[in-house]
Amino acid sequence: MAAQISSSANDPVKQFSVFTENRVGRLHDLTSLLKAHNVHIMAITVLDTTDCAIDRLIVDDPDKARELMVNNDFPYSECSVLAVEISDESEFQGVLSALLEAEINIHYIYSFIKRPEGKSAMAINTEDFEVAGQALNQRGFRVLTQSEIAR
Repeated sequence: MAAQISSSANDPVKQFSVFTENRVGRLHDLTSLLKAHNVHIMAITVLDTTDCAIDRLIVDDPDKARELMVNNDFPYSECSVLAVEISDESEFQGVLSALLEAEINIHYIYSFIKRPEGKSAMAINTEDFEVAGQALNQRGFRVLTQSEIAR
């Protein structure tokens, strides 16, 4: 189990929070740019704010996505998130229970669009990435690495 925790800590899943203007077509511009360069969006959620939208996404090639956003004026921030594999929605409560028992606060959760091998997964941003990963591993959940979400 320690190796599994260690590998996810060494190759964490990267999330980009892209700040786009609140105007028609801007999300389309971003996703078209990624698609044109063969960067696949594995998970996405959009938060609308007064001044801009925050497009949170996980891609299969973070290095290429980073380069594209810099070169095409898409301001962004980047952080590590937990990507937890589940067989179906019935395991969602078990994920929440594992984090509750570890007293880990969840900032937000969203689901993957598609995973290789057809399994489901959730992206989870928590206050303590490492402890949350350990708690999930101890309950038998698989915390994915960046290389495991690539196509």
